[in-house]
Amino acid sequence: MRSPAGLFPTLLLATGLFCLTAVPAQAAPGAPPKAPEAVGYGGAVASVDADATAAGIEVLRRGGNAVDAAVATAAALGVTEPYSTGIGGGGFLVHYDARTHRVSTLDGRETASRTADQGLFLENGAPLPFADAVTSGLSVGVPGTAATWEQALRLWGTRSLAEVLRPAERIAERGFTVDQTFYDQTAANQARFQDFPATRELFLPGGRPPAVGSTLRNPDLAATYRELGRRGTDALYRGPIGADVVRTLQHPPVDPASGRNARPGRVDAADLAAYRVIRREPTRVGYRGYDVYSMAPASSGGTTVGEALGILSQRPEPADPTASLHRYLDASRIAFADRNRWVGDPAFSDVPTAGLLSPAFAAARSCLLDPGRALTSPVAPGDPAHPAACAASGPAAPEPYEGLSTSHLTVADRWGNVVSYTLTIEQTGGSGITVPGRGFLLNNELTDFSFTPVVPGTPDPNLPGPGKRPRSSLSPTVVLRDGKPVLAAGSPGGATIITTVLQVLTNRLDRGMTLEQAIAAPRASQRNTAATQAEPGFLALPERARLEALGHVFTPVAEIGAATGVERLPDGRWLAAAEPARRGGGAAAVVHPAG
Repeated sequence: MRSPAGLFPTLLLATGLFCLTAVPAQAAPGAPPKAPEAVGYGGAVASVDADATAAGIEVLRRGGNAVDAAVATAAALGVTEPYSTGIGGGGFLVHYDARTHRVSTLDGRETASRTADQGLFLENGAPLPFADAVTSGLSVGVPGTAATWEQALRLWGTRSLAEVLRPAERIAERGFTVDQTFYDQTAANQARFQDFPATRELFLPGGRPPAVGSTLRNPDLAATYRELGRRGTDALYRGPIGADVVRTLQHPPVDPASGRNARPGRVDAADLAAYRVIRREPTRVGYRGYDVYSMAPASSGGTTVGEALGILSQRPEPADPTASLHRYLDASRIAFADRNRWVGDPAFSDVPTAGLLSPAFAAARSCLLDPGRALTSPVAPGDPAHPAACAASGPAAPEPYEGLSTSHLTVADRWGNVVSYTLTIEQTGGSGITVPGRGFLLNNELTDFSFTPVVPGTPDPNLPGPGKRPRSSLSPTVVLRDGKPVLAAGSPGGATIITTVLQVLTNRLDRGMTLEQAIAAPRASQRNTAATQAEPGFLALPERARLEALGHVFTPVAEIGAATGVERLPDGRWLAAAEPARRGGGAAAVVHPAG
C-alpha cells in the first residue's frame, strides 16, 4: 500500500509493470498509483499493497515461478503491512501445479506450546478478559510463516529463500511511504504500542504515529531477512532469532511506567524446534461444473465455504437478485452453524470434513432454506455423520471473536502455476509486542481458541491444547475446470473471510460479474447471528427492503474484507484484480500488460 522511498518510481518507469488504465485509489503523497485491475501475459500478482505486488512481479520477470513470487510478495507485506502479516505469524497456502494439475496445501498455522491445556486463558477459574489476553505473551503461538516460505520453495519453487527475500530487504532498508491506512492503524493501536519500548521506537517515532507521506524504515527487519536468507529458517526455529522470540514472549518487554500487566507466554525453544508445516489434502467441492479447492481444518475456510456452495448447488441459481442474495445469506448462516460446532484441529478431535462437504449433508441442510422467509439465528447444527433432512444435532454454538487483520495475495506465472496465500498475525498489530532488534511483531493467534466451551456441556473442538492449532477462517481458494485454473481468490477479515470468499465466488460464477466486479461489489456477512453485518453499499441496494421483508436484519459496518484474485482468461492472458477502495485499495499487476 506504500512506496519504498526513492525506489518504486524508478522501478515503475523502467519496467512498465502496471496496467494503469483504472483510476487508482487514494494514495499517500509520494506513493505509486494503484491499479485494482491489470490484464496481460507473463504472470500476475494481486495484493493489498503496491510495493508487495511489485516485489512479486520483479521475481516473475527474473524467471521465478508463482511460488517464488508469492514468498517475495509475502515478505514485502511483512515490511509494509506489519500489523497484518510477518514472520511473527502464520497462514495457509494453496498451490496449483500446472504440470501435474494437482492442488496442494500447506498448513502454516501457529501452534500452542506443548505445555498448554484447556485452562490456558483462565485465571482463578474465570476467562481472562479478551483485551488482556490479546496484548500478552500468553497469546503468542509458535510462528509458522517462515517455515511455510521455506517449505513452499523446497516443494515447488525455483529460487532460494535468500533471493526471494531481497526485494523485501530493500524496502525495509530504504523505507516506504506511510499512507492513511497505515497511519490510522497505528493511531488505533497507539495506547498499547507505546507500552512496549521496541514497538514504540519502531512504529511511534517521536512518540506519535508517523505522518502520512513520511518514510518509515525498518533496518532491523532487513537484517532479520538477511539472516534468514543466509542461515535458513533454522535461525528462527533453532537459532538466535528464535531465542529472541522466546525471551520476548516469556518476558514481555513492557515499559514499567505503563502499569500494563503483559502476561508471559509459554512457548519455549523446544516448541519452536518441534514446529512443522503440515502438507494437507485440500478440501474439494464440485460447484456447477467447477472444482473448488481450499484449506482443510484446522482452517474452517474450506469446509464452510464448501458446505455453503454445496447447499446452494442443490437448486439452480435464481434469476431474481433478491432471491439470490437471500439464499446466499441463509446458506452461509447454516454453514456457520455447522462450522462452530464441528471444526477444530483434526489432530485433537474427529473433524467430519468429508461429511461436512458431502452432497448428502448439503441436501439435508438445504431443506432449511425457505424462499419466503429468512431463517432465525442461531440455527442449530446438523449431524454430518447422519444427514437427515432439516434435522438438528444439539444446541447452537455461537460464533467466537476472531481478529480482522490479515492479508491475502494471489499469484500466477507464465507456466500456469497458481498460488492463493492468506497470512496473518491475528489482531491489527498482533500482540503489540515487537521482538527487540528484530523488527517484527509477534502474533496473538492463540486467542482464536475458545477460552471456555462456547456451549456449556457440549464438546468444543476449539479449546486450547498442547501443540494444538486454533481454528482459523482463512480461506485461500483455487477454482479449476477440467483440471485447469479458472480463478483464485482470498481475503482478510477474521470470520468474514469465509463470507467474503463465498460472495466473490458466487458473484463471479453465478451472477455474471467479472472478477474485478465480484471483488468490488458491496458485501454482507451472515455468520449465524441475529443480524447480518452489511457495508453501506449493500444497505443502499434496492434489494435491501425486499430482504428485510423476508426477515433479514442488517447492522452496518464500514467495510468487510480486502480480497484479491487472479483469473485465466480464455485467450491465455491473466487478469489480476484487487480492491478499488477497501483498506485504501489494493494493487494488481501483470508482467506484460496487454489490454
